[in-house]
Amino acid sequence: MKMSRSKRIEEIAVTLTEQLSIAETAGEIDAANKMHEIFSEMTYYRNNPQDLRFIDVQGDKLGRKSVMALMRGKKSDSRKTVVMIGHIDTVGTSDYGSLKEYAHRPYELTEKFREIELPEEVRKDLESGEYLFGRGLFDMKTGDAILMAIMEEISEDIENFSGNLIFCGVCDEEANSGGMLSCVPELVKLQEDEGFEYTALLDTDYMTSEYEGDENKYVYIGTVGKLMPSFFIVGKETHVGESFKGLDPNQISAAIVNRVNLNVEYCDVAEGEVSLPPITLKNKDLKPEYSCQIAKTAYLYFNYATHTSTPDEVMLKMKKAALDSFQSVIDSLNSQYEAYCTMASRDHKKLPWEARVFSYEELYNLVKQELGEELDEKLSSYIDTLIEKEEFDTRDKTMKIVEFVHSLWSDRNPAVIVYFTPPYYPHVYVEGKTEKEKKLLEAVADAVENTETDYKLVYKKFFPYISDLSYGSAPKDPVIIAGIKNNMPGFGRTYDIPLEDMQKLDLPVLDIGSFGKDAHKFTERIEKRYSFEVAPELVERTIKNLLK
Repeated sequence: MKMSRSKRIEEIAVTLTEQLSIAETAGEIDAANKMHEIFSEMTYYRNNPQDLRFIDVQGDKLGRKSVMALMRGKKSDSRKTVVMIGHIDTVGTSDYGSLKEYAHRPYELTEKFREIELPEEVRKDLESGEYLFGRGLFDMKTGDAILMAIMEEISEDIENFSGNLIFCGVCDEEANSGGMLSCVPELVKLQEDEGFEYTALLDTDYMTSEYEGDENKYVYIGTVGKLMPSFFIVGKETHVGESFKGLDPNQISAAIVNRVNLNVEYCDVAEGEVSLPPITLKNKDLKPEYSCQIAKTAYLYFNYATHTSTPDEVMLKMKKAALDSFQSVIDSLNSQYEAYCTMASRDHKKLPWEARVFSYEELYNLVKQELGEELDEKLSSYIDTLIEKEEFDTRDKTMKIVEFVHSLWSDRNPAVIVYFTPPYYPHVYVEGKTEKEKKLLEAVADAVENTETDYKLVYKKFFPYISDLSYGSAPKDPVIIAGIKNNMPGFGRTYDIPLEDMQKLDLPVLDIGSFGKDAHKFTERIEKRYSFEVAPELVERTIKNLLK
């Protein structure tokens, strides 16, 4: 007896989950092999093994790889093609404590949860029997399973299927998106070699409630973007016994955090949808040892979500924020110093500090004026050395480049250098301005209208979680591109993304995922009925509409 689609999705989802694939471990390779194995057993790939292959992550020290599965419909010679993605990696399992060994075994974990104390909502979901628990089951191996099961069904009746499908099961989504970034050039090559007409980029990443009591189930057309505005802060060192003779970069850093962190002034609003405000991801000084000297330099960076703001616009906002913060520190120090002098019966003299803020591009140009071509030679050599230093991650290397360029400048006065730290995720705003965008909006509308369900389905314009959907397109405005390239130190060397290929793809994007709760928490779980029955129907109808 043929297994129902919902049961097959559950089977694939559990099989993929049982293959532990924590980001930046060799488990990602095992997960790719397992996904490849499942595809290879499908009738289509038994007959067309050349359409199933691995895509290596270029230069990856672990040798990780993604899976690319092409499926060509036989009913007609249509060139229309839907590109689909899903990631195979997960976050770690240390948060499971004594249940760590069961974290990737959904059925066993779900039963083990009956033996421990759980938050009230989690306990309620567990007792309902409607949820299944497991690391990666929700984020996002059920989403992978949905696409794979649909392709498996199509595989059995390929003679009656028009159009083409390309699925990329990508690694490294939870870290640096190396899998997707390696697949993008391959997708462009396929498009050019085969003459495919790509219609949209579909992801089946997870979907969850957006607020307490939220009963909606969301379909996202478009995706949020991400920038990481960063601040390299140069103060003035001094002995702690002469505190007012120095300028503490930590104080400036704190003022910037206070000014920017969770400040809704920096939210993007588009069609009533609001991006989350920036939040601090790192904040530290660069003093390597303990001493009675204040730090000379510090740095920090923020996660900055975008719906419409471009890198050049964000740079202007962050420079102003830094200038205002810097000046507020100077004003406060002068006020405190005057009060201290009064208390100590000393003469007061205004402190010599001046608020100065530069973009990295401005810093580079100032140093270039002094050193000429020598700067580029020294910088290239330094980056060569930096690339080999595995103890630094990509973000550290970017900061080190700023620090190095600043060290070559003759000006030693306090300053703040604003730059962008990798990674960069462009937002994709599907407004319905192009034929592809109109087609996508119509395809989803029809799918929602014709899917019978008691769940309330709601459209949203931006998938709110950072994802590989961002790499389905890229801005074409040279001002926007220059804004990221010129202010992300090491772009093209220590960090790179295939901007030209992303521009060639130029795809509208959407996400229709499984529903669950607590992604990246040990109570991560999916709601079975929506995830195994409703979401797959929405996905299938949308795909077929896009291929009409």
